[in-house]
Amino acid sequence: LLQKPEGTITEAGLRANIRVGIQYIAAWLAGNGCVPLYNLMEDAATAEISRTQIWQWRKHAVRLDTGKTVDGALISAAVAEEVARLKQTGSELQTLQDATALFEQLCLADELAPFLTLPAYQRLIERQTLSSGATS
Repeated sequence: LLQKPEGTITEAGLRANIRVGIQYIAAWLAGNGCVPLYNLMEDAATAEISRTQIWQWRKHAVRLDTGKTVDGALISAAVAEEVARLKQTGSELQTLQDATALFEQLCLADELAPFLTLPAYQRLIERQTLSSGATS
């Protein structure tokens, strides 16, 4: 993570990391610790790799195979495009929005968060508090 990654980094790889990371976090927020994505059973480790790679690529401003530099603007634009595609698949909107906000926050942070489930768990607590307050 401290050194600029070597090898070719593709835009398709960036987008795949975005989709997998967001879909896993959405599933986790909905109570599922293991989820089938793209014919594989994925868990938090896969989402960790996805968001950490993106964080590292942005930190080192790597160039993709398309010539684009990985920066906050590129990540945000790609996240918006991939989420629009996910919405078309019928993903639950509120959980998808929460997952997207969290994933983007983690990828764009100045410092790498130790583990994505820590802020995700905080989101669950906040959601529970809000829903408890609404029913009280």
